[in-house]
Amino acid sequence: MEPVVKIHVHEHAGTIILNRPEKRNALSRELLRELRQAFDDLHLERRVRAVILTGAGSAFCAGMDLAEMLATSQSDVPQPQWHEDALLYLDVLEAMLRFPKPIVAAVGGAAVAGGAGLVLACDLVVAAESAQFGLPEPRRGLVAGMVAPLLAFRAGGGQAARLLLSAGLIDAREAHRIGLFHELVAEDKVWARAVEIGRGCAECAPEALQLTKRMLNETVGETLFTQLAAGAAVSATARTTEAAAEGLAAFLEKREPKWP
Repeated sequence: MEPVVKIHVHEHAGTIILNRPEKRNALSRELLRELRQAFDDLHLERRVRAVILTGAGSAFCAGMDLAEMLATSQSDVPQPQWHEDALLYLDVLEAMLRFPKPIVAAVGGAAVAGGAGLVLACDLVVAAESAQFGLPEPRRGLVAGMVAPLLAFRAGGGQAARLLLSAGLIDAREAHRIGLFHELVAEDKVWARAVEIGRGCAECAPEALQLTKRMLNETVGETLFTQLAAGAAVSATARTTEAAAEGLAAFLEKREPKWP
């Protein structure tokens, strides 16, 4: 059975691959745990000076595993699981923000919902010209509680409100215009360009990069981690609502939701 997360080391760069292409790399609990472990493994790998995060197949990441979420909503004890799920995703985002080495997102296809959050937790973003970015959670009765602070941190409050409240997708050019994607390249060159950027990072002093990341994410973004924790609580609460149950069911049944 194929692992849901793969790791490759190429020269001074480590590549983490989300490997559920048949599910558009949806973030199951198993995948999130394996992703967290992958960052731990590459943290300890001394020759790795930068990390590339990418997805297998046609999408970077389609967000949370909605089938798994629907099953939880229909279980006898969903609320404790919602809390655990929110903390699991929060742990991954915080680990990425505190990771001492630069992380480069190599985005091909869609990066939406929780997948958009992974992109925003990376330091640099290279995307294919065909890539997309979006936060469709409200269309599913959900709240992007942990992605919202990251989006405001990266793009500002106005753009965050626009993308979160419209709940639509934007194309790669628009994501590049507002600073979410830093470079656009041809689809077959995304990973190679990310490796090239990683090679440039490897020429820097590791301690200097670590201190720079800490300054950006913990000093400039001094309230970011508090906001993420608050967002986790909002996200977990939203999942307990009737709207969330209806939104998830409608999405998986390929119909329009009937909001309560």
